[in-house]
Amino acid sequence: MKLSQADFKQRRDLLAQHIGSNSIAIIATRAEMYRNRDADYKYRADSSFYYLTGFAEPEAVAVIETFAEGEEYSYSLFCRERNREMEIWNGYRAGIDGAIEIYDADEAYAIDLLDEEIIDKLLNKKRFYYRIGQNAEFDARVSQWIQKADAQQRRGGAPAEMIQLDRIIDEMRLKKSAQEIELMQIASNISAEAHTRAMQSVKPEMMEYALEAELNYIFGKNGCVPAYNSIVGGGENACILHYVENNKPLKDGDLVLIDAACEYEFYASDITRTFPVNGKFSPEQKALYNIVLDAQLAAIDATRIGNHYKYPHEVAVKILTQGLVDLGLLSGNVDELVESEAFRQFFMHGTGHWLGMDVHDVGAYKHGEDWRAYEAGMVVTVEPGLYVAPDDETVDAKWRGIGIRIEDDVLVTENGPLVLTKNVVKTVEEIEQLMAN
Repeated sequence: MKLSQADFKQRRDLLAQHIGSNSIAIIATRAEMYRNRDADYKYRADSSFYYLTGFAEPEAVAVIETFAEGEEYSYSLFCRERNREMEIWNGYRAGIDGAIEIYDADEAYAIDLLDEEIIDKLLNKKRFYYRIGQNAEFDARVSQWIQKADAQQRRGGAPAEMIQLDRIIDEMRLKKSAQEIELMQIASNISAEAHTRAMQSVKPEMMEYALEAELNYIFGKNGCVPAYNSIVGGGENACILHYVENNKPLKDGDLVLIDAACEYEFYASDITRTFPVNGKFSPEQKALYNIVLDAQLAAIDATRIGNHYKYPHEVAVKILTQGLVDLGLLSGNVDELVESEAFRQFFMHGTGHWLGMDVHDVGAYKHGEDWRAYEAGMVVTVEPGLYVAPDDETVDAKWRGIGIRIEDDVLVTENGPLVLTKNVVKTVEEIEQLMAN
């Protein structure tokens, strides 16, 4: 499944309404990124640029111009021209004709003409919407454009206002359409299949990177790439929140924490599962795991329309703290421990983040000073955890070096939370049964 050009046009239509009459919005894609000598990273277009255009090539700028009230807006695309020699080396380009015929631009120009053509488009506009601060080099070019347009006061000069375009696009991206949800469900299903394969493939003394390869096989087989750097942390490595070296052997008796998922057609999933390398939880591992699972299930249930963004975190924290007290890792009154954030010794991150085209997706978490309320169409991760540092001498040695996180992707709906990543097991019994088969 792919989005159609009608989907992208609908987004541009909405953006044109947001910026109002006699305005201009300019958005550039990201640059290619150098990896090492004679090699770049595989190119991936800027999410917000792609969100509006569906155009995945580098060196491109989109321009939305509105005119008098009631008039149609204009969409221009600046892109690379066709070049037979370069296409032989690096792949085909849409070119100027393709920008119009394939990507529905009203006008198209060679990217080399941007500095020349953009001045006339800026003249006599009231407002200029631009992604301020995204790229210092492009910011400098924009400043030059404004100076040149200002010098032509007899033709109306530069726009009087410059407004942060991200404020509009980020809010547009926050609530997902039915088509976007379908893409995210596909990504979630593929990622769930990868985690299932990992549980069935793991064995003691296997290298972390070998287990990562099992995930990557499922991603690649389905035409996907990892949505972020995969975390495959065995034993105490699971206590490092962003552990990505994945270069140690997995030991018999340890847990392995996998935080990995794929991106499908520019939409991300995000899953974490923690399971025993040998297929059987120890009593201590099981005790901590069930606390995290109870917290996660309650936090998912709290991800409902009308509840504020931080409420699931508050629900999870209370359950985690109570569990730590019950096991003797913390002592004292639960409410006081929550108030003093004593739990941060073992749980030091938030319980979720927006998910969409970016794994940490755009969208404000607050309106002013207040946490925003959940609305239908938002997608958020729910990912509580417990991490007992291997050198934490405040707890009994049997708990040390255990790291656990459980993460799912949750769509907020009118009928309550919908777990997109439900296809991968997560109870102790389900995991042990799957790993035994």
